[in-house]
Amino acid sequence: MSLTQKILDVVGTKGLLTSEPDMAAYLCEWRDKYVGKALCVVLPKTTEEVSQVVKLCAEAKAPIVPQGGNTSLVGGSIPFDSGDEVVISLRRMNTVRYIDKQGGTLTVEAGCILANLQQTATDNGFMFPLRIGSEGSCQIGGNISTNAGGVQVLHYGNTREQVLGLEVVLPNGDIWDGLSSLRKDNTGYDLKQLFIGGEGTLGIITAAVVKLYPKPKYQQIAMIALPSVEAAIDFLGLARTMSGDQVTAIELIPRIAIDLVVKNVPNFSDPMPEKYDWQILVELSSSATEDLKSLMETILEEGMAQDIVLDAIIPGSEAQQNKLWALREEISGAQKPEGGSIKHDICVPIGKIPEFIETADAALQKIIPGFRPVTFGHIGDGNLHYNPLQPVGADPQEFLDKWESVSRIVHDIANDLRGSISAEHGIGRMKKNELSRYKSDVELRLMRQVKTAFDPQGIMNPGKMLPD
Repeated sequence: MSLTQKILDVVGTKGLLTSEPDMAAYLCEWRDKYVGKALCVVLPKTTEEVSQVVKLCAEAKAPIVPQGGNTSLVGGSIPFDSGDEVVISLRRMNTVRYIDKQGGTLTVEAGCILANLQQTATDNGFMFPLRIGSEGSCQIGGNISTNAGGVQVLHYGNTREQVLGLEVVLPNGDIWDGLSSLRKDNTGYDLKQLFIGGEGTLGIITAAVVKLYPKPKYQQIAMIALPSVEAAIDFLGLARTMSGDQVTAIELIPRIAIDLVVKNVPNFSDPMPEKYDWQILVELSSSATEDLKSLMETILEEGMAQDIVLDAIIPGSEAQQNKLWALREEISGAQKPEGGSIKHDICVPIGKIPEFIETADAALQKIIPGFRPVTFGHIGDGNLHYNPLQPVGADPQEFLDKWESVSRIVHDIANDLRGSISAEHGIGRMKKNELSRYKSDVELRLMRQVKTAFDPQGIMNPGKMLPD
């Protein structure tokens, strides 16, 4: 029997795709940078089915590509062109298994869409604080495998800090049941941490226990214009101090980002009364302080007194607040109609953000005069999406052909500032060989030793994350 026939016997006709048209959606990423081929796409329904399929692949030494919602943008969930890899998609494993209201935890299968998980938490009087632009299509298993970030890392931490326990199918097909909901457990190595951010190279996450938080009763946002990026960082410190650390999100938005959303996305207009070079979107949340609007106004008044605030708008309704958040989330998509865009997901110490932007802009203008820097993101945790956009009228492919040289400049600058070349999207195929430039020999040796210990045959998501 062929491997596909053996897999078919495990998952049935609904759990196996073999034709190119049926598999197409699983073989490319959102921006089409990575497109691959596969022997088949498997859609198991249970952890036991995942285990049996992995055992069959291990016996055949067939490489496996675990896949969630396919939104990481670094190629980590896309097979190569060989056509011999087995893609295992967790999309059918999307059940909420258990909610513990007393302990504030949720046990959920890896294929659950993040937005659905968030809604389950809300329906039960809680919140799950992972908020990202792709939450309507990304899956919690993928979020965990890439250690996703989002807009509330400043206050709640990234995905790693939201996970208490995991269930994982190992590369030999064994099932590790680590679905603990304990907040304290010092009984040896914390194995789950190896799979969080492991990008499916050590095993397939099939379920998780995540933390839930009391849902804030009150929230207030404001869009604030500032004279510089330095002023935005100063405002962050001011707002955290004056609010008693109730700042749950702060997003940097440049002039060009607003212009692109207004131009390329229907039903958006500039929310500010005048055009300013830099804006921030700030969110305060509380379950104790009802009048957050007055608190926001007090903070803004002090910011103006210190000459770090030029102007501000405070929306008066939930619908208006949602519209401002929607503007922020549309920035990535609004770049696409403008041609070539070279994406970066870097992190530097918060105080080094202005230096990074100034240095990177100057360095790239020397090699690509007229390029448009679209620099936005989570300044509260140092994570910037630094996206050089092609000059107006330039050839898109000619610009994209400079991807490697542009990224080398950007990554070198981030590294020189003691930063990271990947903050929340992972390494995948895109940045794996960059690691050999920025990671020490000791780190790389340890990573390879961990990989070999878990996956001696090297079949679990091969060619991803670790340098060639």
